[in-house]
Amino acid sequence: MIKSTLAVAGALLVIVAIPSMVGPAAGATPTTAATPAAVPASLRSELENYLNTYRGVEHISAVSLAVTFRGRRPGINLAVGNTLYGGGPTISPYALWQIGSNTKAFTSVLVLQFEAEHKLSINDSLGKWLPQYPAWRGVTIKQLLNMTSGIPDYTNSPDYWNTVAAAPNGKFSASQLVSFAAGLPATHGYNYSNTNYILAQMIIERATHDSYGSQLRKRIVLPIRLHNTFYSATDYGRAITARIPAGYWFISAVPEMKSQLGKDQSRLTVSWAQGAGGMVNSLQDLGNWDRALFTGQELPRQQQRELTSLVSTTTGKPIKTTTLADPAGYGLGVSQVTGKALGTEWYYEGETDGYRVVNLYAPRSGTAITIGVNSASLTDNTAALATSIYQTLHELGLS
Repeated sequence: MIKSTLAVAGALLVIVAIPSMVGPAAGATPTTAATPAAVPASLRSELENYLNTYRGVEHISAVSLAVTFRGRRPGINLAVGNTLYGGGPTISPYALWQIGSNTKAFTSVLVLQFEAEHKLSINDSLGKWLPQYPAWRGVTIKQLLNMTSGIPDYTNSPDYWNTVAAAPNGKFSASQLVSFAAGLPATHGYNYSNTNYILAQMIIERATHDSYGSQLRKRIVLPIRLHNTFYSATDYGRAITARIPAGYWFISAVPEMKSQLGKDQSRLTVSWAQGAGGMVNSLQDLGNWDRALFTGQELPRQQQRELTSLVSTTTGKPIKTTTLADPAGYGLGVSQVTGKALGTEWYYEGETDGYRVVNLYAPRSGTAITIGVNSASLTDNTAALATSIYQTLHELGLS
């Protein structure tokens, strides 16, 4: 997915499709014989194996997992490793994580809630809401949300990286982030762009005369009781960062960021991400959010259909569902993938300058799997880990 040293949008705040995922063998029968203690023990072994195998190449010190089940079955919460590379306290399974582009689903839901209340339409043009960007006046809100707008990603701008490198803890405004994209060439078809979601954030604020963070808290965080979900447009305070493991920048392909290689990013600004990827959550909250999102608890029926309406990430054209022939589709801030034996699942990976957070929701069973690792790295094996976790749960009759 990385096409040049500047195309680090492919490593930051990005969705990773996993069409090659291999699930349980066809015809396999889930067993129900395992005792409850055997399940977390087996999953912990997988996490330890991942950490031991990739500790050096991915520069990670911790791996965490939360599995939430439909109904009253208790969840599984595990973590292995330490909060610092090379040592530090043992990581808690209830730690907080920068969730990166998993934020985009929250942003889309806010927009769709406003549509349901007739405050806007996803077919409105950018010219109606943000006339200060005449070059993009014909782009619709829907095109922003499904990544077909043609608007380039600000993280592909050399000026952006030079600005970050000059002041790693410098604060960005939303309009400044958009300005980095203004001089870049337009894209075509499906093209992943964080600029789209900064613009969506700006529309939310214009439509409500309120901040994005305030609307997020009022409309989503409080109503569904996400007690360990937070948003800041600039910095997180010590009360939050103390609960986050150190997170390491480990991407050598960006020469401007050479000074940050291997350094902890947990206390630096997230103002470069905002409504495109600035949230902090526990993995348990993220799993509970997945269930609310995909079972229609957040949106009326029409808007739920819009949320999950897909375009092929290959052709950029609308598709009803993903298939083995066209295995990756993007909705409005959500992603669907289809693999050979795994079937069709909702899958998203978000990244920030120091973290990768994966969530997988299996609609048939209602099981949500969320995984956190503490580095930004072009060597990324979290999709394979998510697949393995799913397989294990299936074999134990829990997915």
